[in-house]
Amino acid sequence: MPDFFDPVELFWESLLSREPDQIQAAWNSIDRATQEQVLRHLQDMAIGEGWHPEQQTSAEAALQVLGSK
Repeated sequence: MPDFFDPVELFWESLLSREPDQIQAAWNSIDRATQEQVLRHLQDMAIGEGWHPEQQTSAEAALQVLGSK
């Protein structure tokens, strides 16, 4: 199967899409424990060093949609 069908890749593509509906759908597709891990990762992406500015902007957008910022 081509990489563009990888469910993990599709999840992150949606979560970092900057599209509220896609972000919420991706978030709702994972369980609470995974949500906590993803939330920590998004927070790290938004404020941590070493991330590309576009990645940081996308993480910030996801956090805003999820009400976590």
